[in-house]
Formats: sequence, structure tokens, C-alpha cells
Amino acid sequence: MSRWMSDPPLSDPSFLATLAWIGVGSNQGNILSVCRRAVARLGGHPGVRVLCQSPLYRTEPVGPVRQPWYVNGVVGVQSRMGPQALLRLLHRMERSFGRDRRREKPWGPRPLDLDLLLYGDRVVRRSLLHLPHPHLHQRRFVLRPLADVAPTLRHPVFGKTVDSMLQEVDDAARVEPLLG
Repeated sequence: MSRWMSDPPLSDPSFLATLAWIGVGSNQGNILSVCRRAVARLGGHPGVRVLCQSPLYRTEPVGPVRQPWYVNGVVGVQSRMGPQALLRLLHRMERSFGRDRRREKPWGPRPLDLDLLLYGDRVVRRSLLHLPHPHLHQRRFVLRPLADVAPTLRHPVFGKTVDSMLQEVDDAARVEPLLG
């Protein structure tokens, strides 16, 4: 069951913001605690308000590197920060949990992975910022939790809902609900 933190404060004039979706994952250390602490820290930032959080899932790693399974989920936030500033915040948070993007193996294990999936309906292609996330529609471990909290959300490029992308995804990696 997804959790809404509060009614979306869209009518609150003191918090004019953009709805953004962030993927949260970890497969090193106390992975459940890492994901929960990251969401709490994100919600504690003055430019971000966490609106909802998907259930967490145990997910099979994707890619060529042998590694432990992940825990993954998605959070919906309102952000007063622009997309580049929000991405920089996510990268700082990853570093504070021990992630070093310069030294890690591509597709390898990580203590915390925060992906900016969508930022409103923005489409951006820059060297470090791609919106929507370029692999969003290909990853069951992102689409499954996103469908729990935003099944009718439309991809700004493909025009498809999250539910329809989940039904069509060609990804055999297992995504199992965590109980409790």
C-alpha cells in the first residue's frame, strides 16, 4: 500500500513547486534503513516536500555485474528547486551515504541510488541531466513502485501511462514486494 504523507499542498501559495518523481534504491549495508533514511532526509530539505512513497520492493539486479539484490521504491515530491539543483541535491545525498560515482563500476552495487525520474512534464537532454530518465520505460523495478502511487501518470515523450508501460515492459528481472 502506498503512503501519502499529506494532502498535496497545491493550493498552498507559500509552496509553489513542481511535482517530481524520484527512484530510491540500495543494495549495500542496511538497505531498508538506507532507503528509509534517504526519504526522510529528502523530506527534511527546505526546497522539497515528500508527498507520497511507494511500497519498497526486493529487486533483482539488472546488468552484467554480479551483486546482491536491491531494495527499490519511488517517492513523489514537490520541489521548489529546479531540476538541475534537485539532481545535485540527490547526488550530494548519495555521497553522504557513501556512494562514489567516480570509482564505482557501471551497473555495480551502490549504498544509495537516487534517480530523478520525472520533473513535471519537462523533457531535458543535457550532459548530466536527462528527463524523463532515459531508462524509465525499460525498468520493471522503477515502473512497479511508480504504478503503485501514480498509475495514470503519463510519460511526457511517449504519452503512455505508467500502468501501460508496466504491462508492456520487456524486463524479466524479478520485483518482489517486501512484507511489513
